[in-house]
Amino acid sequence: MKKIVLATDLGGTNLRMAAVSSSGEILSRVKYKTPRSENAQEIVESMAKAAKECMATVEDCEVIAIAAAVPGTINFEKGLIFKAPNLPELDRFEMVKALEEKLQIKAILENDANAAAIGESWLGASKNVNNSIMVTLGTGVGGGIIIEGKILRGIDGTAAEIGHINVEPEGHPCGCGSFGCVEQYSSATAIVRIARELIEREENEFSKISEKEDLTSADIYEIANEGDDIAKEVFRRQGYYLGLMLAGLINTLNPETIVIGGGASAGWDLFIDSLKEQVKIRSYCEPANRAKIEKARLGDDAGILGVAKLGFEKV
Repeated sequence: MKKIVLATDLGGTNLRMAAVSSSGEILSRVKYKTPRSENAQEIVESMAKAAKECMATVEDCEVIAIAAAVPGTINFEKGLIFKAPNLPELDRFEMVKALEEKLQIKAILENDANAAAIGESWLGASKNVNNSIMVTLGTGVGGGIIIEGKILRGIDGTAAEIGHINVEPEGHPCGCGSFGCVEQYSSATAIVRIARELIEREENEFSKISEKEDLTSADIYEIANEGDDIAKEVFRRQGYYLGLMLAGLINTLNPETIVIGGGASAGWDLFIDSLKEQVKIRSYCEPANRAKIEKARLGDDAGILGVAKLGFEKV
């Protein structure tokens, strides 16, 4: 009988779950809207419903664990979510305990960026690499760090919050309570804000950016590819600030590979030159030359595969 893990990627918008084999094969998958309320138990109920739907579509399989990747700071050993900015109902929630009581199977909890790092290390862009950094560019900027084949969690479980590395000492306020964090200059949200700021500052009514009311980072990418100078400048700045952050990490951690993924990494061709320029200028020569900077290969499945691997390791 084939053993499987029910691997969950819990986001602020969607809850995705897949039945994953020990080889990383996805046997079935479901997607729900993430319920929003003040009651964390509603999310547990949705996960239980998704689990039953997943299990109903696979035959001759034994579910050995349910593993969840969540967008927030967690305590891996205690199965506790400290803080989830996009899902505040989960703050201080004992997710593992709730899932085990509901489903009567082993549960594992991991930060979503850590899970993506593990997934890419298992089957993606950093496969067979012992020392790597994962950067996830989405609504915010997340990170996962693997040292000597093991995910770096830190004493409190909050390591690798690279989105809150400061790149502008007197910069834009950040949701973490600080200001000038790289998240405020290189995330999808930042791309939109910077574009609007540049339009206002330059008073450039000819840019197509000014024609859009519900502007998204994808819109700005399309406009940049049409040759719009302001849109191209937004992505140059995204790469500049990512390069500042990564140069420091290269000098500190000496990684073999840096993997960049997430929805806002779609602008790769527009920001990568600026990023690499800063890495070259600001890092020691040998580690900078050694560190390969790669696009993520697993897409939205990186986190699901990462927590699945944790599930097989822990059971």
